[in-house]
Amino acid sequence: MISSALPSPWIPTLLLLLLSLPIFFFFASHILPSPPPPISLPDELDDLTLFRRAAALESHPNHKPKSRLGSTNSKPKIAFLFLTNSDIQFAPLWEKFFNGSKSNRNLYTIYIHADPTVKTKFKSPGGVFSQDRLIPAKQTHRATATLISAERRLLANALLDDPSNAFFTLISQHCIPLHSFQFFYNTLFEASSHQVAEFRHLKYKSFIEIISKDPNLWDRYNARGKKMMLPEVPFDEFRVGSQFFTLTRRHALMVIQERRLWKKFMRPCLRSVACYPEEHYFPTFLSMEDPEGCSGYTLTNVNWTDSVNGHPYTYHPSELSPELIYKLRRSNFVQPYMFARKFTPDCLNPLMDMADDVIFRD
Repeated sequence: MISSALPSPWIPTLLLLLLSLPIFFFFASHILPSPPPPISLPDELDDLTLFRRAAALESHPNHKPKSRLGSTNSKPKIAFLFLTNSDIQFAPLWEKFFNGSKSNRNLYTIYIHADPTVKTKFKSPGGVFSQDRLIPAKQTHRATATLISAERRLLANALLDDPSNAFFTLISQHCIPLHSFQFFYNTLFEASSHQVAEFRHLKYKSFIEIISKDPNLWDRYNARGKKMMLPEVPFDEFRVGSQFFTLTRRHALMVIQERRLWKKFMRPCLRSVACYPEEHYFPTFLSMEDPEGCSGYTLTNVNWTDSVNGHPYTYHPSELSPELIYKLRRSNFVQPYMFARKFTPDCLNPLMDMADDVIFRD
């Protein structure tokens, strides 16, 4: 007698699951964020060519500026490196900062790395922010080494452009100045105490935050996987710090020539929540190579109270007052803070109202 076996109750369920897989992957690819791509080989080779060219020209005894942004003069300059993925939100305030005195005009240069995938508008020639301040840029992604590349790209272009650039200050579109340009310049160069002809070899320190003790240090160190930083970067030499710095020319040159640690820091992270390569690479490298040449602190005030998703506290117009500016200037270190972040774009008008009587009155 032949018995007819009933189909297993699991078969319809399995068939349903198999039919659902294509739908699941379709929606997952549209809903779940895809990991950012690694730095491509062509981009890496482009940067390497740029860095080698800047290093070679730096060693040439007759290094002269190649663009109209630079000019030969007897005084050293500050190169301001704007890293942005939007317009310079506080451009009018920065215009006042740079143009506060006619004597300032030969004391600074400006370079802008604007993400090429984001549409930006810059003023026509004549203002301090214009198209001819833009350097050749590449796309950046948060929590990746592309931000290190962008900052090194800014340093290399500033080194190539003008041998008068003696300090290199990194700024974001969310930063504002807290003092006048002349106050900042005098702070860096101690202008009253010297007149320098060979300022390319000044023995000044870089202002960069270097932290060796942090509750998240171990997680940040292992963001690419355990032991992935070895042997080049032992844990006891790993450092973290603020993304924003002011480097001497000597340190800027060291950074663009560096290859050994870069091979580690350019690796993609497995845990993006602990991955902030631009806050790790520069403090670690300079701490390993020249700790005595660094102040150990930054000149940019960033408030990490009530931070959200790795972003610092953001100030809004209702919070702005002269008292806030004075508070943001105060530092526990030798020098006061010169800049601060992060501010919403609608802070511009109240900041402009305070510019002459508060911000630029030192």
